[in-house]
Amino acid sequence: MAKRVRMTAQERREQLVGVARSLFAERGYEATSIEEIAERAGVSKPVVYQHFGGKEGVYAVVVDREVRRLTLSITSAFEARDPRAGAETAAEAFLSYIEEHEEGFRVLIRDAPIGMTGGSFASVISDVASRAEQELVDGFSDQGFDAETAPMYALMLVGAVALVGEWWLEHRDWPRDQVAAHVVNLLWHGLRGLKPDPVGRHNARRERASRHARESRPLPAEDEHGPEEESG
Repeated sequence: MAKRVRMTAQERREQLVGVARSLFAERGYEATSIEEIAERAGVSKPVVYQHFGGKEGVYAVVVDREVRRLTLSITSAFEARDPRAGAETAAEAFLSYIEEHEEGFRVLIRDAPIGMTGGSFASVISDVASRAEQELVDGFSDQGFDAETAPMYALMLVGAVALVGEWWLEHRDWPRDQVAAHVVNLLWHGLRGLKPDPVGRHNARRERASRHARESRPLPAEDEHGPEEESG
């Protein structure tokens, strides 16, 4: 165990949170133990229990802080009046969070305690999508789209950015602004090309394809000698 450094209770708590965040990011929740957190912090196990009550307690604090950081980082994106500016700001903010708080992002996308729903990456994405949803509702109503589909589109948009963020963790040779530009390129041009009635268009395409298949189907081949003559 490392030599214990005398700290105030608040300083010790912050140290333990930082140590736990590093371990959770590196190994995940299940593979990290209270013993490892205590050893790396240079304290005894009871000190960790005293501050957090156990591993799940310190994990909840770490996740809550990262959720707040991520949410605050993209809040300004939804204040932009220009939709494209909002998309650009949101993508840049998400990637900036990953760049500045890589350990925290890795904690969010790794395994969580069984039964823990709040604070999971899925719940983070859901919260962010809920903020984006109202922007889409307003825009959809103005353009004659079904506003009830806005939650689905919000999840598509936010989920796409989040997945690119995960990919970027392992492809950091790509500059952040370039990744953001490509994300916005797809999202913006995809949004501009949205059709008010995609289900009807989809069904019409399927019907045309089915009709074409029926019309193109070859007739049953006849016997090489032609049809048999009736007897009699």
